[in-house]
Amino acid sequence: MSPSLVLLAAAAVSGTFADLDAIDRQVAGFTGAAVGDVGGALTPVDRRLHLQPCRSGLALSWRTTSQDSVVVQCGDAQGWRLFVPVRRPVPTAAAAAAPNAISRGDAIAIAITGDGFTVSQPGEAMEGGPVGGWIRVRPAAAGNSRSEPMRARIERPGLVMLPLP
Repeated sequence: MSPSLVLLAAAAVSGTFADLDAIDRQVAGFTGAAVGDVGGALTPVDRRLHLQPCRSGLALSWRTTSQDSVVVQCGDAQGWRLFVPVRRPVPTAAAAAAPNAISRGDAIAIAITGDGFTVSQPGEAMEGGPVGGWIRVRPAAAGNSRSEPMRARIERPGLVMLPLP
């Protein structure tokens, strides 16, 4: 019996499956918003799924440039892949009337905040928005204009926040 079949058989016999709550937390950390919130997963991962535990860790990425779903992929040899839909903001008349605090191309500070700490780095706004809005931003990596974009919430002009769960 191959080693991968042994692992699958062991998982099936022991009844252990991937921790779906942990996947939800990782998606929330990736998107910067909780499940059900604008910018976060539309719903929690379906609890009827019985996924094998991922021993090599999960990789998260945006499915498309429109950032309407997150791809969660297990890096194991015979791993699995999930597509998690993201709740998109619904434009309202008040939001449309709110002036942009940040415009596309603005130099900004990206602050990553967690329990008891804040780290910031320079970046660039890839789109504009009002205070409280979520926009795509790109960190200003030294000598690398192709750093990966991320979503962050506009705190005030020139500052966006990326809260960690």
